[in-house]
Amino acid sequence: MKHFILKDGTKKEFSGMEMMGIVNVTPDSFYAGSRVGGTEEALMKVGKFVSEGASFIDVGGESTRPGAEKVSPEEEVKRVCPVIAEVKKRYPEILVSVDTYNSTTASAAVEAGADIINDISGLTFDENMADVVADAEVPVVIMHTQGRPDVMQKNPHYDDVVKEVYEYLEAQRDYAVRKGVNPEKIIIDLGIGFGKNYEHNIELLRNIDVFAKLNCPHLLAVSRKSFIGTLLDEKEPEDRLFGTVAVTLFARMHNIEMARVHDVKENLHAVRMLEELI
Repeated sequence: MKHFILKDGTKKEFSGMEMMGIVNVTPDSFYAGSRVGGTEEALMKVGKFVSEGASFIDVGGESTRPGAEKVSPEEEVKRVCPVIAEVKKRYPEILVSVDTYNSTTASAAVEAGADIINDISGLTFDENMADVVADAEVPVVIMHTQGRPDVMQKNPHYDDVVKEVYEYLEAQRDYAVRKGVNPEKIIIDLGIGFGKNYEHNIELLRNIDVFAKLNCPHLLAVSRKSFIGTLLDEKEPEDRLFGTVAVTLFARMHNIEMARVHDVKENLHAVRMLEELI
């Protein structure tokens, strides 16, 4: 399995798949179970995730579900920074990522203690983001998307989804390095559900091994997403846990290092059993 390097030079290595618990300080994220109303409620959720074995916490202040409305960077900072600061104070051993595509928010979050910047735009929505990442010297998640959240699911098209997503991630990785980001601080995310229909998502997952050639740790982010509901005929995110765990196990069998999930215990227990057996 691959590794990445933290700001202080520590090498984060993986012997198995580790979990990133999702905390959305938002009123409109697609899964109600991930939403929290403020810092205290967020800390309760974080405490639960930590007790269940999470290694990472991902804090977001703007929903990026299909059709989501944009939030100002000022409001986003107000939502995420107090949570990040308090999480790092209470759980210094936990690595915290900020889920944002705004460079202003990313910079403020790092000041508040964020260890990782998780950019769903792959450094494309904000021209200053790559510079902020390089200057902050923190790891960055580069994700693939086709279009902004408000329009990305309006008839997404690819001639060859695996090839195009690979080339995009390769190009954005190389762009980040040219901007001064340490290549050992880059994590990739296929962007399942972001500008992709059901067939695109399945094709990417079936070919997940291809992306190992990018030589970056891989963050899987499929938790309770609509493609799972499409296959299993489950319209509500609340009913997609078992499908999520199945994809997590599939990813672990393909040596994916990290899974961003709404349900840490369920996914981690399944992974630990699998790891004992393989």
